[in-house]
Amino acid sequence: MKIFPAIDIKDKKCVRLIKGNFDNQTIYNQSPLDQASKYKEFGLLNLHIVDLDGALTGELINLDIIESIIKKLEISVEVGGGIRSIEKIEKYLNIGVDKVILGSAAIKNPNFLKEACEKFKNKIVLGLDAKKKMILISGWKETTDQTAENYLKKVNSYGFSRLIYTDIERDGTKTGPNIDETKSIAKISAAPVVVSGGISSIQDVKKIKELKNFNIEGAIVGKAIYDGDIKLNEFKQLENA
Repeated sequence: MKIFPAIDIKDKKCVRLIKGNFDNQTIYNQSPLDQASKYKEFGLLNLHIVDLDGALTGELINLDIIESIIKKLEISVEVGGGIRSIEKIEKYLNIGVDKVILGSAAIKNPNFLKEACEKFKNKIVLGLDAKKKMILISGWKETTDQTAENYLKKVNSYGFSRLIYTDIERDGTKTGPNIDETKSIAKISAAPVVVSGGISSIQDVKKIKELKNFNIEGAIVGKAIYDGDIKLNEFKQLENA
């Protein structure tokens, strides 16, 4: 399975939010590049980066930081946060981003998702953020009238290469991932699914690893790493287990 350590960038710093609340953030590292270097040092070569400034403004605020991570560390990076046009996707891919995550823009305009998937084969990730199964958009500030499952059924044939399913109520809380809901999504999804939200320990990661036959590709891990609940060398031990 793939482990995606999370780097959320806000004001050029590495932060974590609780339940997506911008008023409830903790700064963990002044330098996202320094944080990414630590991950590479322990053999974690798939990064999940969210530009929180971008999510709020719709602009590529931290493009330079993300480019420096890719160029200096030569690791695989997926990026999300406020990507609302084909041009912005191109800008990210041009600096070496491996995959681009579309969330709110894809929910508001499924045709945008379809166009992006057709234009950029194997480069588009669909991000579904849900609370009580209902999709949230716009930095998790707006609840839609669509369930994640119903929306997925509509767009499943578009050709996105990965699906990230985040349970917002668990994100940043370290209360354990929502395995049951993620399995339900993975059962429907044409693309492999990544678990996001709530991971609290290496035991949670082991549980997710056991789901590889359920179309689950890996897990995004954030706060549990930053708070020291999971040591980076434990991921290596897990690989060898």
